[in-house]
Amino acid sequence: MEKRNQSTITEFLLLGFGNLHNFKILVFTLCLIIHIMALTANALVILLVGVTKSLHSPMYFFLSQLSLSEILFTSNIVPNMLWLILKGGGKVSIVRCLSKFYLLSVLTIAQCFLLAAMSFDRHVAICRPLHYATIMTFTHQLQMIISCWLLGFTLALFVYIFLSKLNFCGFDTINHFYCDIAPVLQLSCSSTSSVELVLALIAFPVLLSPFMFIIVTYISIIQTILKIPSSTGRHKAFSTCSSHLIIVCMYYGTLSSIYIFPPRDNSINLNKGLSVLYTLVTPLFNPLIYCLRNQDIRGAIFKYIQYLKLQKAMDI
Repeated sequence: MEKRNQSTITEFLLLGFGNLHNFKILVFTLCLIIHIMALTANALVILLVGVTKSLHSPMYFFLSQLSLSEILFTSNIVPNMLWLILKGGGKVSIVRCLSKFYLLSVLTIAQCFLLAAMSFDRHVAICRPLHYATIMTFTHQLQMIISCWLLGFTLALFVYIFLSKLNFCGFDTINHFYCDIAPVLQLSCSSTSSVELVLALIAFPVLLSPFMFIIVTYISIIQTILKIPSSTGRHKAFSTCSSHLIIVCMYYGTLSSIYIFPPRDNSINLNKGLSVLYTLVTPLFNPLIYCLRNQDIRGAIFKYIQYLKLQKAMDI
C-alpha cells in the first residue's frame, strides 16, 4: 500500500447506514426488537439447559455454549449499530475499534469450532451409539469446550497484535457500521503485508478445517442413517441432527459471503445487508431453529411455563 504523509489519526468515522431520513426510527425500532428477541431466545436456551435435567446431555451443553457466544457476539456489534442509526454515523477511537474487532474474531473462531464439536457429538451418537457414553464423557465435553474458546482467544490475538502495530493517517472514514478487517486495512498508511499473511495462515484452520470436518462427519452420518431399515428410525436419527445442519448452512453461508466471497467494492450496501444478517438475524434464528424443531426443548419450555403458572397460582 502506498504510504501517505498526512498526520496520524486516533479515531475512525463510521458512516453506518448514512442518513435514513424518515425511516430512522422505524429501522432503529426494528433492529432493537430483533436484538432483544435474540438476547432473550439465547438466554432462554442457556436457562433451560441449566435447569432441566433431561437436557443435561452433550448436545445441549454445546448448544448452550453456542447461545452464549451468540449473546456476546450480537452484544458486541448491535448496540453501537443502533447508536449509529440514530446519529447517522459517529466516531470511534482506534483502540476501541480494534478491541471490538478482536472480540468479534474470538467469537467467530469459537463458533466455527463449536459447530464442529457439535457435529462430532452427532457423529458419535448416530454412528457409534454403543460407545457414546464412554466417548462423550463430561470431562471430554469440557475439554472440547475449553479448546474451542482457547483457540478463539489465541488465534484472534495474533491478528490483533499485528493490527495494533499499524499506523493510521490521512483518511479516517469507514463505510460500515462496525470495524471490519478489510476497511481497517485500507485506512492504514503502513505496510499491511504482515497482517494479511497472518490472516491467510489463520483462515484455513479457522474456516476451512472445521467446515471440512463437518462435511466429512455428515457424510458418515448420512451413510449410517441410510442403512437403518425402518423409515421411522431413519427419520428419528436425521431429526436429531437436522437443526444443527441448518445452522451450519446458515452460519457458513453468511460468513463465506462476507469474508470468502465478498461483494465487489461497488456493492457496499449488499455487504452491509449481509453483515446485518450475520450479526443481527442469525443470532436470533439459531435458538429459534432449535426450539421449534427440537421436541426436548419444546417440552422443557412447556414445563417451565407450567411451573411459572403454578408459582403464580400459589402466590395468589
